[in-house]
Amino acid sequence: MGQGKIQIFTGDGHGKTPAAIGEALYAASEGQTVVIVQFLKAKTFLNAEYMKRLEPEIKFFRFEKATEDYEKLDENAKKEEKMNILNGLGFAKKVLSTGECDLLILDEVLGLVDQGIITVEELKNILSAKTEDSTIIMTGISLSDEVCVLADEVSKIETLNFKVF
Repeated sequence: MGQGKIQIFTGDGHGKTPAAIGEALYAASEGQTVVIVQFLKAKTFLNAEYMKRLEPEIKFFRFEKATEDYEKLDENAKKEEKMNILNGLGFAKKVLSTGECDLLILDEVLGLVDQGIITVEELKNILSAKTEDSTIIMTGISLSDEVCVLADEVSKIETLNFKVF
């Protein structure tokens, strides 16, 4: 196996998560182990149930419990969800440090920085647990320069609007 890297899929277009899942399918088809930890997406039964069907090759985790988007929650619910999110991040760091997977996808982790749930330093701390051969893919809409420099590769996904005559 080659040296792993840190990739970011960002941009205002749709398709960041599907692109990351595509990478997961490719890695699994090559015999690699894959873990996906998803953040800031309201709990939807069908999405999670479908992802669970990909096990054991691709393991899917969502630690949040709310059925509404994080930004729509009241302050008490946000506090509870923040604890769930931090548990998910702790799990991700453990997975990295123990080498439990070849590919770790942190879906919408950049949104955690945007929402002020974690700092860039806390994200760096999680990424520091990466082993040499593991690959990390992070997704999210916004990307600061401070986060951008953490990656080996950044892919920007945007929606192009054009008219067909």
